Amino acid sequence: MAAVSAKTPTTSLPLDPQNPQFSKPHSSKSLIFPHIFQKSHLFSLKKIHQNQNSILNSSFSTSTPTTDPNSHIVQLCFKNELEEAIGFLKSIKELHGTIEEETFVALARLCEFRRASNEACEVFSCVRMARLSLRLGNALLGMFVRLGNLGDAWFVFGKMEERDVFSWNVLIGGYAKNGYFDEALDLYQRMLWVGIRPDVYTFPCVLRTCGGLPDWRMGREIHGHVIRFCYESEIDVVNALITMYVKCGDVCSARVLFDGMSKRDRISWNAMIAGYFENGEFLEGLMLFSSMRELGFYPDLMTMTSVISACEAIGDERLGRALHGYVSRMEFYSDVSVHNSLIQLYSAIGCWEEAEQIFDRIQCKDVVSWTAMISAYESNGFQEKAVKMYKMMKLEGVMPDEITIASVLSACTSLGLLEMGIKLQEIAERRGLISYVIVSNTLIDLYSKCNCIDKALEIFHRIPDKNVISWTSIILGLRINNRSLEALIFFREMKRHQDPNSVTIVSVLSACSRIGALMCGKEIHAYVLRNGMAFHGFLTNALLDFYVRCGRMAPALNLFNTQKEDVTAWNILLTGYAQRGQGALAIERFDEMITSGVRPDEITFISLLRACSRSGLVTEGLDFLNSMESKYCIVPNLKHYACVVDLLGRAGLVDDAYDFILSLPVKPDNAIWGALLNACRIHRKVELGELAARNILETDERSVGYYVLLCNFYSDNGRWDEVIRLRKIMIEKGLTIDPGCSWIEVKGNVHAFLSGDNLHPQSKEINAVLEGFYEKMMAAHHSGSERYRVNEVEDSKAEIFCGHSERQAIAFGLINTAPGTPIWVTKNLYMCKGCHDTIKFISEVVRREISVRDTEHFHHFKDGKCTCADENYLGET
Repeated sequence: MAAVSAKTPTTSLPLDPQNPQFSKPHSSKSLIFPHIFQKSHLFSLKKIHQNQNSILNSSFSTSTPTTDPNSHIVQLCFKNELEEAIGFLKSIKELHGTIEEETFVALARLCEFRRASNEACEVFSCVRMARLSLRLGNALLGMFVRLGNLGDAWFVFGKMEERDVFSWNVLIGGYAKNGYFDEALDLYQRMLWVGIRPDVYTFPCVLRTCGGLPDWRMGREIHGHVIRFCYESEIDVVNALITMYVKCGDVCSARVLFDGMSKRDRISWNAMIAGYFENGEFLEGLMLFSSMRELGFYPDLMTMTSVISACEAIGDERLGRALHGYVSRMEFYSDVSVHNSLIQLYSAIGCWEEAEQIFDRIQCKDVVSWTAMISAYESNGFQEKAVKMYKMMKLEGVMPDEITIASVLSACTSLGLLEMGIKLQEIAERRGLISYVIVSNTLIDLYSKCNCIDKALEIFHRIPDKNVISWTSIILGLRINNRSLEALIFFREMKRHQDPNSVTIVSVLSACSRIGALMCGKEIHAYVLRNGMAFHGFLTNALLDFYVRCGRMAPALNLFNTQKEDVTAWNILLTGYAQRGQGALAIERFDEMITSGVRPDEITFISLLRACSRSGLVTEGLDFLNSMESKYCIVPNLKHYACVVDLLGRAGLVDDAYDFILSLPVKPDNAIWGALLNACRIHRKVELGELAARNILETDERSVGYYVLLCNFYSDNGRWDEVIRLRKIMIEKGLTIDPGCSWIEVKGNVHAFLSGDNLHPQSKEINAVLEGFYEKMMAAHHSGSERYRVNEVEDSKAEIFCGHSERQAIAFGLINTAPGTPIWVTKNLYMCKGCHDTIKFISEVVRREISVRDTEHFHHFKDGKCTCADENYLGET
């Protein structure tokens, strides 16, 4: 191979210090180099010290131990006295003295060592307009790269009269370390172009760049260069190649290189073991760790933290404890990073007490230690402890990082601590942590679950680089805040920028089922099939739940037949039968479930008891309750007891329901008292109802649902003074009832109708159609018409708790669909009796099937009759 010159021809390197931009299509950072031409100072730079100015000598003779100011500065640098050296340099500048090159080299190296940015700029200001020699240029390059000042580093590089391989290596390494991978690769290509031969230090920098992108093709090309320049036996280069391949996901090539090494060091083992872990091949990595020990290589701190983290990922408690015992005998066991890894390990396997013990033994806790313990509490369900630990961390003066903020925000979300969450956002804003997407995503979740969806939207729109979690969080937030139509709009927008994952699909399917968007749900089902996501964990069950909630049992049963071994699928189907009041079918399915060998769980019996309650199957429901513990070893909980109270109460056995509550082995919760109150409302049991109401309000004064139930109870019993009092309390507490809203899907588009809203483009036609039906009802002396026209008190109640929005949706469907087409409507509140009677009349007149799903029940109207047998609506008696 021909020898190449180390001297760079000035004509063959088109480097313009004022315009050093490179193309960087993959880099996430942008680098702007300033224009840095300024006036030069009036003194000279000499390589060899010969004569000193007599005035200069006399000036320093009384204050320095030597007559040579350059030697004095060098001595100060050797003594690590940077401030004195810079002060002395400024004095020489004022007297326009002569400074030797070696003096600047010593100053540059000390500034690099001390990470002194201001002093470095002072030194550079003295030489910036001079042509720089190789020695001084390399010293300045090393200084600026170490300080992360790549703009001045580039300027120095362009001013150097001569460059060697060290010059190129320093600048390439600086770009690579700071994440400017494309620029680093471009510099490497220029280096080859001007004839500089790479050395053993060049390739690790360049290969780190390929791994950082990651760019497997370029990495393969650099591998070819390694072989071409005969560095394939250099252990540092091969280690860098292994790291590059594992970063690019090519573990096989990395292992081939590893196995072909004639000599390995600890870095080789660490790179290969960590590479397996990074690519999810934990067992292979652990086996290689075992081989490492068998061959006499002792693991170091990096090895053990990596292996402990892998054990955390696979959740192997036995192996984790063994590793803890092994690392405790090593000299670096006291290192805080080992303890931090162990805290995370024990947290992952649910042993938070051991995590606490390790945390308490750490003498010098860093932010990772505190964050690991906060996360351990939060992930194991101890949110109060997580918040308390964060407050202790603040008292210790430890500043949180982005992971800390995200962990505490997650705990605040679970506890509903909105005010603390707002304070954490302020801290994140001040410390610049809000730019981390993990913090923004957690804030979206917090605000969504604390009913501050507009603040969640504000955070979402501020995220520059949204990831799939960002989109999923806002879609789910809109869904749980009853803005499902917007959730669908966001989902369509998301697909233009990013592919959704299975969690996104589940969230948007929930939104579809909430508003009855059947065609949209079918499109998502098709998307799932096209992208091979049909077997992604719980996705099939989410689709099954969607079809059940939309009342489409035929496609639901088709999906169910593929999931018959999953108890969740059975539970979804049983819940569907319960919503339709089909208790007999639910029991039949349950028997089929037991015969097929699927073991029921707690949810199964909740669905069964609800189905029996809606169908009046009291004996069967009580038999199921009694068989839970004796036959299936499932201890009934409060939800089961609430279902039984509802079962007895709906059947008119209100006193038996109250006796059942008194006999419970646990303290009844509000759901149980609410079920009794609803039964008292239906069967006019005023005194017992007031008892249930008092028990509810003693423990819960914020749930809107219970206030609505109480208002219904009092209004049905003619106690309008109590209704007014409750409404006043709700206003004082800031509790609002969602306005009635109904949705109907026509030709793939979802249309929403709010109660009292006449903004729809077809509102005049809709109102005309409804007026026509009211006139026909009046002519026929239909009870629904009388209810609507005469009973103003009852109608006022229905406006509050029903809203009548389903009437508008049905009228819209009649106008915009072909005769005979079934109409499907979904609404967010209960259906009132007036609406129920009106829709029965409409179904008889137009001879169409009309299905309305309210907040809890399905109503299928046909030929003037409803499948609920005139029971499951607001004001039922």
